[in-house]
Amino acid sequence: MIITISLYAQEKPEGLFINSKAPDFKAKDQNQNVIELKDIRKKGPVIIVFYRGYWCPYCSKELQKLEDSLPLIKEKGAQLIVITPEKQEGVSKTIEKTKAIYSIIIDDDMKIMKAYDVAYLVDDKTVGRYKTAGIDLAANNGQKPGAIYLPVPAVYIVGKDGEIKYRFFDADYRNQAFVKDILNNLVGLK
Repeated sequence: MIITISLYAQEKPEGLFINSKAPDFKAKDQNQNVIELKDIRKKGPVIIVFYRGYWCPYCSKELQKLEDSLPLIKEKGAQLIVITPEKQEGVSKTIEKTKAIYSIIIDDDMKIMKAYDVAYLVDDKTVGRYKTAGIDLAANNGQKPGAIYLPVPAVYIVGKDGEIKYRFFDADYRNQAFVKDILNNLVGLK
């Protein structure tokens, strides 16, 4: 029994911690623009947000708040990148809901989410509940049934030096980072 608990604990993501090095990545956003973290962080701090999907009302609400606050984010010299496992159709629905103009990266192979230790395996019972509610995670994310991953809704601020300066990580998807906290943690990072 102790082994089972230990193995289970190892599978739960913990996210990256403040002062740790942010893994670099290169990916395309919804407009096919190549986003390379090591290049864009040279311009100033980068806010990286992981979200579950257009179907998550908590994620949509946070993304809308970030869109509304984009002028304040840019005023502080920062850039915003959002990362999701959704396919393009889901990202289009997110943009339709939130009017997002920031970059949204489709992490279809989960490399970025796994590098940032935010990806978790969704249990079959939960997948079934979502499907009953009309949300087919396998189809929405292009993943195989039995191997459905979602990200913990997490937010990181990466400084010019590549280190994580701020972290919001809460396995309870109903809890989201406050934009005020994100903005306050951008102070002095230009």
